[in-house]
Amino acid sequence: MRNSANEYIPALKYNRLTAFYDPLIRWALREDTFKKRLIEQAGIQAGQHVLDLGCGTATLTLLVKRNYPASAVTGLDGDPNILRIAAAKIAQTGLDIRLDCGMSFDLPYASESFDRVLSSLMLHHLTRANRVRTLLDVLRVLQPGGELHIADWGKPQNAWMRAAFCLVQILDGFETTADSAKGLLPELMREAGFEDVQQTDQFATVLGTLCLYRARKPGVKV
Repeated sequence: MRNSANEYIPALKYNRLTAFYDPLIRWALREDTFKKRLIEQAGIQAGQHVLDLGCGTATLTLLVKRNYPASAVTGLDGDPNILRIAAAKIAQTGLDIRLDCGMSFDLPYASESFDRVLSSLMLHHLTRANRVRTLLDVLRVLQPGGELHIADWGKPQNAWMRAAFCLVQILDGFETTADSAKGLLPELMREAGFEDVQQTDQFATVLGTLCLYRARKPGVKV
């Protein structure tokens, strides 16, 4: 996404490559493993409201609903092309999932609307300014005590992972991915006002080091 015109970097940089996104992620990033782990750590309870931020083709959105059918699940993305793919996948399942088109840094939801916000491989698409704005708006829409759970690129574990990550940076931009390469996401979450920020896991992939993070909004839901 570009800050100046609110434009997106599509999932694989070019719209014509969007159709290849799902098979690439399944093959290259151990998708089943890291997304199942992300859902497990979210600890979603029956009746909770869950937002999949930057839902893309709704793979994670569908996993959340299948694992927690009694939760209210919403997927949001700013790319109408990828949302059409998501809508078709959801329609095939018959699951009750809401899809919205909107920007992560200008969420179209009232304050304290969600108990959990999950995000997979979205934040590294943003400029630093929009990444900070996104974290602040996520904090706004979470209930007190609500949690943010993220799967995204982290600081490379070694020289091999650093070299592998260069392809991601070429596709998504060296400027937007610089915070990921430096491992700065936890620091940005703390600066936005989140508590109990921690990296919970990491995975070596053919494209670099993928990390899981968790953070909590201060307060207790009443």
